[in-house]
Amino acid sequence: MENSIIIIDDEKDFLQTIKRGLILAGFNNIRVESDSENAADIFKSGETSFDVALLDITMPGTNGIELLDIIKQTNPETECIMITAVDDAATAVQSLKKGAYDYLVKPVDQDSLVNAINRAIERKRLFFIADLAKRGDIPDLVKPEAFTDIITQDKILQRILKEAELHAASNIPVLITGESGTGKELLARAVHNAGTRASTVFVPVNMAALTGSLFDSEFFGHIKGTFTGADKNRKGYLEITSQGTLFLDEIGTLPFDLQGKLLRVIQEGEYTKLGTNSPVKTDARFITATNENLEKLVKKKLFRADLYYRLKGGLLHLPPLRERKKDIPLLVRHFIKDLTGEEVTSIDDHVLSILMDYDFPGNIRELKSIISSAINLSQNKPITRVHLPSELKKIKTKKKTVKHQLTEDFLPLFQMEKSHILRTYQAMNKNKSQTARILGIALNTLRKKLESYGEK
Repeated sequence: MENSIIIIDDEKDFLQTIKRGLILAGFNNIRVESDSENAADIFKSGETSFDVALLDITMPGTNGIELLDIIKQTNPETECIMITAVDDAATAVQSLKKGAYDYLVKPVDQDSLVNAINRAIERKRLFFIADLAKRGDIPDLVKPEAFTDIITQDKILQRILKEAELHAASNIPVLITGESGTGKELLARAVHNAGTRASTVFVPVNMAALTGSLFDSEFFGHIKGTFTGADKNRKGYLEITSQGTLFLDEIGTLPFDLQGKLLRVIQEGEYTKLGTNSPVKTDARFITATNENLEKLVKKKLFRADLYYRLKGGLLHLPPLRERKKDIPLLVRHFIKDLTGEEVTSIDDHVLSILMDYDFPGNIRELKSIISSAINLSQNKPITRVHLPSELKKIKTKKKTVKHQLTEDFLPLFQMEKSHILRTYQAMNKNKSQTARILGIALNTLRKKLESYGEK
């Protein structure tokens, strides 16, 4: 999910210089405009939206301040950074009062510009996440393919997935909390796959297994001869991850004396391999997970407060399965297909009723284990109560029908949406305007969805 940037300045050489610098910094979705009148028309049309706009204040025709007014009226979610050749406090104050996010003076320092853009994008992302909790509707996932392994129709979890996608667009650390078996690593992989690092490596690490000197060697790596047994150079997790994602599971188990070492890596973006004195830069993205309450550990002085606040740049909490029971039939169908290759295996309604009444202390992991065992015991026959574990057989429940829960009609939301959009599109003879009108969505939104489906 690339962030879109538009640069508006009447100096064409300046435009190209800034564009080249931003591309080198990792921004690729960039548009430049030397005609402020044309830029104003782009925003007034509403056909294209941008995350960040860089506006020169002094331009012929529509100047930067006037353009700022237009953008805030037509595209209020676009963060604007003003650029001027004159360092004038009054102009800066006027820009900020009118809604500009920042104010930079030419010649623009490359690092200052990149930092300003990153802060603006982060601000927009945080506002959007805060707004999600207030909205009745949940915006569509831009990259639903990154979340296909997470099966849900639960509104709360769908909102969490949208928040996860928004976090994926940034490089801030993300902390995933939730009980054991709720799918924290699955969500971490989804964040990785939805972000700009999807083509790089995802490295999961069980922090409970790293203690003492083993942490230094495994995390930072070492060179040959550093200690007894170091018979060759070894790459640590930070070097292996490089520009990818490092997923630190069970982060709450990391001993207190080692937490400072991790904090330094996250803060400074560098580490020192054992046996050397030269620090090495790292661009690893950190995602951590825990089933413990880190706030309580902080109060007990078992977990560093400064590390905790660093880790939870983006916070995602996965609800237990007992709080999203409507997902149980969906998950049952998914596991049956995954384990047998069949769309549907006959399963007694009474079994579904028992599963719906069970609290699943082991969450999704436990449900998958139950279905796997039942499939083995049933030997291609319908799954009944006798194929369930003893603790579930004891559950007394009235036999009730869970209609259509395991049929083809019951699909993950994004698949149902895709099917409905494509059917409507075909029925309208591939007329995008008519299709968008019938579906009640913006034409630009429809175009993006069709492109993601492989439709031109």
